[in-house]
Amino acid sequence: MGRPKAELVLSDEERAALTRGARAASSSQAYALRCRIVLACAEPAPNTEVAVRLGVSAPTVGKWRSRFVASRLAGLADEQRPGRPPSILLDQVEEVLTDTLASRPVNATHWSRASMAAHSGLSKSTIGRIWRRFDLKPHSQDGFKLSTDPLFVEKVVDVVGLYHNPPERAVVLCVDEKSQIQALDRSQPVSPTMPGMPERRTHDYQRHGTTTLFAAFNVADGTVIGELRRRHRAAEYKKFLVAIDKAVPAELDVHIVCDNLATHKTPAVYQWLARHPRFHVHFTPTGSSWLNQVERWFAYLTDQLLRRGVHTSVQSLERQVNAWITTWNDNPKPFVWKKTAEEILNSLAKYLQRISGAGH
Repeated sequence: MGRPKAELVLSDEERAALTRGARAASSSQAYALRCRIVLACAEPAPNTEVAVRLGVSAPTVGKWRSRFVASRLAGLADEQRPGRPPSILLDQVEEVLTDTLASRPVNATHWSRASMAAHSGLSKSTIGRIWRRFDLKPHSQDGFKLSTDPLFVEKVVDVVGLYHNPPERAVVLCVDEKSQIQALDRSQPVSPTMPGMPERRTHDYQRHGTTTLFAAFNVADGTVIGELRRRHRAAEYKKFLVAIDKAVPAELDVHIVCDNLATHKTPAVYQWLARHPRFHVHFTPTGSSWLNQVERWFAYLTDQLLRRGVHTSVQSLERQVNAWITTWNDNPKPFVWKKTAEEILNSLAKYLQRISGAGH
């Protein structure tokens, strides 16, 4: 029914070119969408089905199907517009994008506007406009870590399930250690904040030793059980479990979320857990400390106390940390975990799909 559609059959070369255009990082979003429309129409599929699948209107699908049938790959390019012809050709733009993404300068780890201008023969301002248009920032970098845990999905579902639906008559504690907390004393007194002048401190310091904070963060009310130890071994971890056992009412089960550190998995620790059946341990996936809420609390402690603290001894450092924890527990603040396990896994899948096609 309706107007007959133009027949669309792709050659192997056209299909390969369309696939590259749909996935290449150097393609504009508009051109990539047109390539995906043509590929979907070649399955074949009705225009309405393709429109729903790609989130566009049916007339848009019909337009690019017809233009491809009439002019093949050339029909997917933007039509000539009135006005002054562009001073920078599309081939030059594509060359800059390809070189930015797929190569490096000889004497540096990344391109700068100056080095890319010298390499391409364009001006630095033109390079800057091209990079801004395609949101490229060669000077910037960020970090990431993908877990290689074979039980990643199961562990994410388990831990996030505890956050959203904690068991009845039980307490959920996120447990970890913040090791190597240094007692640092600046070589000269800190200059306090004044109008027009920030706090100033010397770049050099004296070390007066280290301590380790064992902490259990209650995800329900935000309270923290904390102990400071001079050493960081399985023996100290087992002593901390004893402290948790004493602090939590006997009628409640204890669900512990912790990472895969070796000190958490020694035979002595497992034997202690076997003698205390109300304790249930839930391990986060390897390399996924962001799942443990106590890590967020450690970051807050570092920002509020440790980073700018001045301590003349380990004893002074430990007194301040204990006082800070006491103050925190007077007005605790639980963190709100919003994402479900399904949302986390879907987000990760989209990221993996995105980076897997970056080289095509």
